[in-house]
Amino acid sequence: MSTVPFDRSTLPPDLPGKRRNIKLGDVVLRILFWLLVIFILIYTIFPFAWALLASIKPNADISSTPTRYLPSEIYWGNLDYVLHQRDFLYALRNSIVVSVSTVAIALVFGSLAAYALGRIKFRGRTATLYVILAMTMFPAIAILGSLFQMMRRFDLYNTIPGLVLTYMTFTLPFTVWVLANFFKAMPGELEEAALVDGSTPFQAFYKIMLPLALPGLVTTGLLAFIAAWNEFLFSLTFTNTYAARTVQPAIASFRGNTQFDEPWGSIMAAAVVVTIPLVILVLIFQRKILAGLTAGAVKG
Repeated sequence: MSTVPFDRSTLPPDLPGKRRNIKLGDVVLRILFWLLVIFILIYTIFPFAWALLASIKPNADISSTPTRYLPSEIYWGNLDYVLHQRDFLYALRNSIVVSVSTVAIALVFGSLAAYALGRIKFRGRTATLYVILAMTMFPAIAILGSLFQMMRRFDLYNTIPGLVLTYMTFTLPFTVWVLANFFKAMPGELEEAALVDGSTPFQAFYKIMLPLALPGLVTTGLLAFIAAWNEFLFSLTFTNTYAARTVQPAIASFRGNTQFDEPWGSIMAAAVVVTIPLVILVLIFQRKILAGLTAGAVKG
């Protein structure tokens, strides 16, 4: 029985790319990338995690030395105190009313102004946009005195409508600027087709353009809501009772049993209660937020 010698030349050549040489530089860059990601996650999540843990700690654990990161026991007294304090609940209700009203008014008037500035060509449009943008550059403390005089002049001091009006000074310019660029990036053929079919410019706006701008409206509205929800200076200055005071200065007014005692547990519990609605809103509208942030990034 004869044997045929094996000829390696008959084998197919190795396909390119099957074997990839792993370079040390690529490994180092990947490790550095994931270390950066982990650092950013810890940096952003740690404050909320610390507040959450501090809200269920006994007061002895909060002030202990060395620092005790985990509670020795679960203490619900801080959350119970916050959820049963009448002034805090009034302030929480005021924050909801003021923030929702501010966002609703800003979106209604801001979308109309943004559509005009983004779609209609007229002399001075660019200058108007830059003036609106310049209004957001002034710090809140710079206009505090004039706003205070206006609140007292029109009897709006310590009222919810007064707070909504003052909050419009930073939410409305932001809304107009963002939505104007959003409307400007939309294709003009849709609007032209609606006008050819007999729609008026206003009908083309609220039947065609506005539904397409929903991701931008959600993103802008949520950012305006967060700004109004977290606002502290105007609420502290333009209110003096819990009839109109919002939740941020209400938390700052927490006092302990003595003059030098700070109720950190109650403050952290209130901070967690205030942060939870924002987290829920972001989770609900996360897809719309992503669509709104990436809209207009790619043409065609």
